[in-house]
Amino acid sequence: MKHLKFYKDILHCQTEDEVFDFILSTLKPSNTTWSYFVNWEKVAGNTKKIEVALNTLNYLIGKNEFDEEFRFLLRENPKIVSALPSLAVRDGSNKGKFKILIDYKSKKLVYEEFDFTKEVIISEDINKYLKFMKETGLKDLIVNKRIKNLVDYMLGVEAGLDSNGRKNRSGHIMEEIVEVFISDICQKNKYRYLKEANSKRIKTELDYDVPADKSSRRYDFVIDNGRELFIVETNFYGGGGSKLKSTAGEYRDLYRILKGKYKFLWITDGLGWRKTSKPLRQTFDQNDYLFNLSMLEKGILRHILTN
Repeated sequence: MKHLKFYKDILHCQTEDEVFDFILSTLKPSNTTWSYFVNWEKVAGNTKKIEVALNTLNYLIGKNEFDEEFRFLLRENPKIVSALPSLAVRDGSNKGKFKILIDYKSKKLVYEEFDFTKEVIISEDINKYLKFMKETGLKDLIVNKRIKNLVDYMLGVEAGLDSNGRKNRSGHIMEEIVEVFISDICQKNKYRYLKEANSKRIKTELDYDVPADKSSRRYDFVIDNGRELFIVETNFYGGGGSKLKSTAGEYRDLYRILKGKYKFLWITDGLGWRKTSKPLRQTFDQNDYLFNLSMLEKGILRHILTN
């Protein structure tokens, strides 16, 4: 860990052990903002796209002769077919075509194709869509009135999918927090910075040849202060786990790749590090710049960029 005058003057830490203790003792309890919760505008927007079809399908709720009524409804309104997967598929992909494994117990893997994108459907297609409704359990839910309104049901499904994205949102929120500090410093000092930039973009816009440890690497931020380039990675871990250990190792390797060429800054936080402090300490000991949000608040980024 690079010795900085900042540690003594601002943090009042005399040794590396004291600096690391400061990091662990000032970790933030969360980075949850209002944007962490369900994005109801997105949920409502996604539901509205198929709301007419869902209201048409509401006709089936409670019908005893479901199979016949289903066939009748699709013959009269073939366009509603495209809405059927949304009732059962929970990955948010909006796929309309599926190859479903329908048998493997015979020691042969048998697949059946289902296509919900057809504009013109025939009786054979309708029978397959009916099979989809039965096998996914949707028929039972509708016939037994466990679903009372498919629009309301879909709002719940979409809300669940949106909540599932919280993991990704936490990472984006950390980036948003850090960008507030980066943007302020860059504006005041006329520095340039890029967000989520790969090596090609950095070369094109800032004219630096930056290596990467993997072809898909996109750095969270790169900052050009007019004299040199700073590469910044950020993350937040509220809980422990093997991911923290692998991340710490990844950034030790990345530091070795960038060392001598560019300055690499790792900004991380979250109480998860208290449960996984050993790999964090190993990276702290090797890398020049590792700090948390409390240190960011106290001005360490400004200190590094302007000195």
